[in-house]
Amino acid sequence: MKRSRIASLVVGVLLLPLAVVLTAVSAYAAANTATFAKTSDWGSGYQAQFTVTNNGSSAINGWTVAFDLPSGSSVGTYWDALLTQSGSHYTFENRDYNASVPAGGSVSFGFVVSGSGTPSGCMLNGAACDGGGGGGGGSDTQPPSAPAGLTVTGHTSSSVSLSWTASTDNVGVTGYEVYQGSSLAVTVSGTSATVSGLAASTSYSFKVRAKDAAGNFSAYSATVSATTDAAGGGGGGGTGGGRFSPYVDITMASPTLKDVATATGQKHFTLAFALADSTGCNPSWGGTIPLNDSRVIGEVNDLKSVGGDVTVATGGAVGPYLENTCGSSSALLAAYEKALDAVGSNRIDVDVEASIPVAQVNTALKQLQSARGTAVTYTLRVQSSDYGVDPFSVQILQDAASRGLNVTVNPMLMDFGYSGSWGDALIAAADSTLGQMKQVWPGKSDAQLKGMLGLTPMIGKNDTGPTTTQDIARQLLSYAQTNHVGSIGFWSVGRDNGGCPNGSVSPTCSGISQSTYEFTNIFKGFSG
Repeated sequence: MKRSRIASLVVGVLLLPLAVVLTAVSAYAAANTATFAKTSDWGSGYQAQFTVTNNGSSAINGWTVAFDLPSGSSVGTYWDALLTQSGSHYTFENRDYNASVPAGGSVSFGFVVSGSGTPSGCMLNGAACDGGGGGGGGSDTQPPSAPAGLTVTGHTSSSVSLSWTASTDNVGVTGYEVYQGSSLAVTVSGTSATVSGLAASTSYSFKVRAKDAAGNFSAYSATVSATTDAAGGGGGGGTGGGRFSPYVDITMASPTLKDVATATGQKHFTLAFALADSTGCNPSWGGTIPLNDSRVIGEVNDLKSVGGDVTVATGGAVGPYLENTCGSSSALLAAYEKALDAVGSNRIDVDVEASIPVAQVNTALKQLQSARGTAVTYTLRVQSSDYGVDPFSVQILQDAASRGLNVTVNPMLMDFGYSGSWGDALIAAADSTLGQMKQVWPGKSDAQLKGMLGLTPMIGKNDTGPTTTQDIARQLLSYAQTNHVGSIGFWSVGRDNGGCPNGSVSPTCSGISQSTYEFTNIFKGFSG
């Protein structure tokens, strides 16, 4: 989607510190420490961080963390530190903004490792990273703190996604157990999980506890409840789950997510777009706003406080794409995870309007989905109403299918070639896309394919001339309900007002006469 249409914003905040602590840290030492933790592991590599903690009585002004990696493992992407490498020896030094660590405070830096080897011989400012104390796992009897902030971040007809705040421990947390009622559902090393295999339209309760390297368990978190979605006609074939989630240009401060939710009752939104920042393979909103920007995180938390959730969108019409900037599938996977974890989401939408390295992207998405159960959507350009999505988009889907990646296919119902009625053209483009999907997934039924289909028009005046009116929106909604498609979105909530009824194309109004949030109120009736 064009920048004027689909604003660029994405997710990118540092991952919450998970904890697979491999360097023992004394519970009693007053010396400063640097604690290693894996934040994600995909077998052939992992993402990790060191947390430098000042256990003294005065501030640290500058720090270095040095360690060795075994043969076959090497550091790639890194952030929040400067790196000097000599063979297998790596020295990380503070950046200007995190050089000072107050007494009792801590700072973290992160990196991606290719290979499975973990750091050894760690030194913090020339002293052992563990502070020189004992405190090994064998004598550790102190349990971790209970996980806090357990939140439902999404649900479909057969799954519920959760996130929580990392526990703390005197030595280190090694993982988390997620319980469905009184039964163990899944064990993870990070601070998010998806529980699958659930029944539709059913209420479930969940709780989490942490475990450390010595086998000590924390108390359970507070319990949260969630109800799975109703089963759609798609029979669970896709990841949409009968979901309406309009796009929001999160780089704009207005309207806020909670304001829209309060005004309309709509609680699901797609944040656009997460792009690479000026340092390279590091996600940020619109390529310029940090993932952990206080306004953005505040908006997301406010929305969650009223029961809402968000999807992270990458790509769009304006780069730089993470998909093109990150040089490997492991680096791209780490970037995706950073963006999702920044806003506590387990739903990603890859909006492709430029060439991407298809195999690399689908490899990363498959690893993401396998590790976290992440719902994946491809938003793709429509070539014409009688053709469907363009040939490159078909290649993307063919590669995804060959890797067993489950996706929702979301044709952009905007700015394409057509004749006759614009409303009929939108539906014809959707039907043509379904025909292409049948060729990609010949073993799926028509109902399953429809359950994998998403629909995303541009409300009001489109860039190339057509106008998606309120009546056309209702026509598209009727098609979606009758065919039980997987999802609906539109570009964009910031345009869903009548502030410029003169037929102009604007990122802040629809260009037609309408009431505020009229399209949101039309489409929120979608039930799959």
